[in-house]
Amino acid sequence: MGSITVVGMGPGSFGLMSMEAWELMQNAPQLVLRTAVHPTADELKKKGIRFSSFDERYESADDFESLYNSIAEELTDRAAEGEELVYAVPGSPLVAERTVVLLREKAEKKHVELKIHPAMSFVEVLYTRLGIDPISGLTIVDAADLERLPLDIPTGIVITQVYSPMIASEAKLSLMELLPDEFEIIYTHNLGLPDESIRKIPLYELDRQSDIDHLTSVYIPARKKDERFDFAPFTEIMRRLREPGGCPWDREQTPESLRKHILEEAYEVIEAIDKGDKELLCEELGDLLLQIVFQARIAEETGHFSMQDVIDGIADKMIRRHPHIFGDIEASDAAAVMVNWEAIKRREKPERSSAIDGLPPELPGLMAAAKLQQRAASVGFEWPVIDDAWAKCREEAEELKEAVQKGEKAHVEEEMGDLLFACVNLARLLDVPAELAVNKANRKFRSRFSYVEKKVHEHGKRWEDFDVDALISFWEEAKAQERISI
Repeated sequence: MGSITVVGMGPGSFGLMSMEAWELMQNAPQLVLRTAVHPTADELKKKGIRFSSFDERYESADDFESLYNSIAEELTDRAAEGEELVYAVPGSPLVAERTVVLLREKAEKKHVELKIHPAMSFVEVLYTRLGIDPISGLTIVDAADLERLPLDIPTGIVITQVYSPMIASEAKLSLMELLPDEFEIIYTHNLGLPDESIRKIPLYELDRQSDIDHLTSVYIPARKKDERFDFAPFTEIMRRLREPGGCPWDREQTPESLRKHILEEAYEVIEAIDKGDKELLCEELGDLLLQIVFQARIAEETGHFSMQDVIDGIADKMIRRHPHIFGDIEASDAAAVMVNWEAIKRREKPERSSAIDGLPPELPGLMAAAKLQQRAASVGFEWPVIDDAWAKCREEAEELKEAVQKGEKAHVEEEMGDLLFACVNLARLLDVPAELAVNKANRKFRSRFSYVEKKVHEHGKRWEDFDVDALISFWEEAKAQERISI
């Protein structure tokens, strides 16, 4: 059984290679270079060092992964048959060197001894030339792996293996998904050599450089945190979840299957507002936003519209409907704003012949009642004074009593609806959203009933062991505790 010793030829000139690597290459029984297209290889020839390389495989390989895999396979096979090999790679074996990663895996499986010696990489030259302190963070990625790069990396990025204009073009397109076309990047060539070149260029010119070859790398400076909101990371996550190989549950969803989730998330936002819990509100708004992005992603897959269309559409609408801000219309108060809003909306939707057209039938009952009354009021169908609304509630309550006395169930249901509708109208005139008010009442009932339930259990009795007065006393205790907490 032989062995493989891996050394680095350094980032460029012969002088940047370590003495240890030089001695190992001088005394190697078999010296194999991944590529002889490296400045150090010329010095090896001059000094009479014999070696072989894998350069002939670069032309015939389908892609770099298969090329690197074949190199690692051959080296480990030869070592398994007894050869003592020194394998030399450009730069450092431990920085962006895929063949060494594969050698580790294959040597372990074949029980081949593998020794790796550290060396200087082009990264040391790069951050020296650019004045970068790597302690601030540096991400190193192969150009072929850019598509797997996380969306919001806070560090500077070093892109290696930019071998050709074609690879540079593919890298540019991947980066333009994350960065503006004009974003300034740093192009490096022949680092560590007498003719090294370091120049700033806009991203869109990356593949237009005339000297792209195996000694080309790119540095992407760390981006300052954009104070503006950015939907790109979120929409990209949703795209990944929905595409083949993504989340099975997310891929199965349709606009119809997500309807209930939109309602649930909207009510949870309302609950967070009512609680005054800002952290919870932030979380719930995110959950609601998820439903919007989800729907937009499904629509984009079918070619109907995108998230950007949603954003552009509402932005345009807000500008159109605020002519007192973005135009030359005057509006002295909120009432005038609403008059303008409704007038503009009617012009935008001429197909609606009635003031109450356009209300979705899925609205909750109390909310739908308030919307109908508001629409009617917008064209003048409204009580002159709020006392009339109070009187209408009393009138409907009396009619409900009469219906109950007659015992006609259908009539009772009708009169109950009339009373609720009148109460919603009164709530609207009092500037109290009926739907939210009843939700608060529901939460209050839930809290007080839970207290009553707890007291029943504390006494170790059954519900039927308490009369109504005892249960009401527990209820009053719950109310008293609420007042104390307030």
